[in-house]
Amino acid sequence: MKIHEYQAKQIVAKYGVNVPRGEVAFTPAEARGVAERLGGTVVVKAQIHAGGRGKAGGVKLARTPQEAESFAAAMFGKKLVTIQTGPEGRVVKRVLIEEGLDVARELYLGIVIDRATARPVFMASTEGGVEIEVVAAEHPEKILKEFIDPAIGFQPFQARKLAFGLGLEGKVATEAGRLFANLYRAFEATDASLVEINPFVITRNGRPLALDAKMNFDDNALARHPDVRELRDLDEEDPLEVKASSYGLNYIRLDGNVGCMVNGAGLAMATMDIIQYAGSRPANFLDVGGGANEQQVRHGFEIILSDTNVRAVLINIFGGIMRCDIVANGVVAAAKALQIKVPVVVRLKGTNVELGQKILKESGLNFAVADNMKEAAEKVVALAGRA
Repeated sequence: MKIHEYQAKQIVAKYGVNVPRGEVAFTPAEARGVAERLGGTVVVKAQIHAGGRGKAGGVKLARTPQEAESFAAAMFGKKLVTIQTGPEGRVVKRVLIEEGLDVARELYLGIVIDRATARPVFMASTEGGVEIEVVAAEHPEKILKEFIDPAIGFQPFQARKLAFGLGLEGKVATEAGRLFANLYRAFEATDASLVEINPFVITRNGRPLALDAKMNFDDNALARHPDVRELRDLDEEDPLEVKASSYGLNYIRLDGNVGCMVNGAGLAMATMDIIQYAGSRPANFLDVGGGANEQQVRHGFEIILSDTNVRAVLINIFGGIMRCDIVANGVVAAAKALQIKVPVVVRLKGTNVELGQKILKESGLNFAVADNMKEAAEKVVALAGRA
């Protein structure tokens, strides 16, 4: 789950991370009021779940409260298109008004889970304000890394090592090290999967602050954090993904034209791969789960077909816990209710497969049945091309 910048700053501030003074505003008038309280010179920052806002016109320096109101008015309702939103962009519905700061240096901080070592890794770089992917591609030597043993946590020597690696000295290095430790505490305590401060700044008077903040959270841990779960902004998520989550389905929208309904994440990934191998691209990831019922199968079908890019659908089910006849009944019910116009290829294996195939054949609907994944992928790609 993702949250807004201002929400991330509220969280890390609770753990002792310095952040600029600021308030969120939902109207231009509120933006002006916040600017007046902060002393006049402020930064107006559009709040969407994406980076690259500054380059897209979503971050403006206002010298007066009136200018802050004007900038906010121009942002509200605007579709902000950044490198991370894709061409569809995100509509701005709130802005963060923050005090202006006299910045001496811009640096980068980030904490993620490193899958190779199965440990959190604390990253830092002198290249603040730049996309870390660009730094990694062009100057990987400028990214400092400290791997953290979760059994003992982030150690003081690691904080000092990162601070010195960034060229910080004396009191500034000490304060920065304390901020690093507090940032890791926030990461660990909230079950975050990502914390990123870009830029992390040092002001002219030597004060380290998180000028920006981004946090993502492990969805599987949200039951332990109802306060974090309440920060979810459904307006920032794909409507189909939101709808799928309400049905207990694991759905991610992609940019291909072949809809996929599969049970099991591993089989779903393999299905997506073989579709690409056959010459097309998957339109989604959809794992209906091992224990899905007929209603969930129907809902999954509805969600897939709600994507106007879908030209054909591949249903690939291994009947273990979920029987093939249950899948077949759900598919037939959905096909009849939705009056499906796109071709559907079905590959069933496992428990009650013969009964499932019988239900499909006797449905009176024109399903293409495949015996194996290779045949299924080739059929659905050919049908999608013709459609």
